Amino acid sequence: MTPESILDIRGLKTVFRLRDREIAAVNGIDLVIRPGETVALVGESGSGKSVTSLSVMRLLARKVGVIDAGSIIFRGKDGKVKDLVNLSEGEMRHVRGNDIGMVFQEPMTSLNPVYTIGDQISESLRVHRGIGRREALEAAVSLLDKVGIPDARRRASQYPHEMSGGMRQRATIAMALACDPTLLIADEPTTALDVTIQAQILDLMQKLQRERGMGMLFVTHNLGVVAEIAHRVAVMYAGRIVEAGPVAEVFRNPRHPYTVGLLKSMPRLGAATEMKRNGEKLAAIPGMVPSLANMPTGCAFAPRCTHAVDACRTAMPELAAVDETHVSRCIRWQEITA
Repeated sequence: MTPESILDIRGLKTVFRLRDREIAAVNGIDLVIRPGETVALVGESGSGKSVTSLSVMRLLARKVGVIDAGSIIFRGKDGKVKDLVNLSEGEMRHVRGNDIGMVFQEPMTSLNPVYTIGDQISESLRVHRGIGRREALEAAVSLLDKVGIPDARRRASQYPHEMSGGMRQRATIAMALACDPTLLIADEPTTALDVTIQAQILDLMQKLQRERGMGMLFVTHNLGVVAEIAHRVAVMYAGRIVEAGPVAEVFRNPRHPYTVGLLKSMPRLGAATEMKRNGEKLAAIPGMVPSLANMPTGCAFAPRCTHAVDACRTAMPELAAVDETHVSRCIRWQEITA
């Protein structure tokens, strides 16, 4: 682990054990996050993004999801370095919420419907900081106010169903940041929100990150969000990272056919009229993400790739260095252009 990093994932392999077989949902990924840095994990549904974040938090389904190989080295608030893979469940409970906060995709399912918002935020403060109920509730009100919820004291006494989607997401952010973690994991936190609320939530997360200097792992399928919020991006496909580098570099100079396909499939403002006039359609990546239970031989993207050759179907390509900060898992990366 480098002295400046707070999270260093090496060779992470997460499998799901189903009856008599094992399915690799994450297959040997490397990822580094530094303080104050946002790293985005991007890809279609089924790429392994959420499984990666759940692996870091050790929240995989018990006896089904297993970290089979690799390490997750983490530097806590106390400066101590530990491998999260080897921690006991009791030790992980001290890390979750205290050193690592997590914002889940759908706040209505991640919030408990029978407890008030204030009680749910104050719980982590009482557990990790050992403060009393009244003091913890006051801190919860302060957190709700900090994340932009008006009339925070009244809102703290409400239940999740009494709030709008944007309010609930702000409450989950307050909960994740209650104990001032060094790392925040955000698993598609704006997916269920309209674009106006989405922009507000992204602005809020960036503001809180700057104030606290925490690192952030941002899981999303929205490349527009990545361009706005992330410093570096890792593109995942079928459980592997296929391209990674600084956001500006990867978007300007993509060197993997999958990344090119994702970028081309993004609607462009004002392009609809021109496309209609020219008889064009929005670009789409052909085919579907392969089933993890029936992966193709060689490069997993080869069946959908217009650049595939015979060599692509015989062996899985290694990550090749495009430059010092940019890598691509494609044997023809030098021929790939946006």
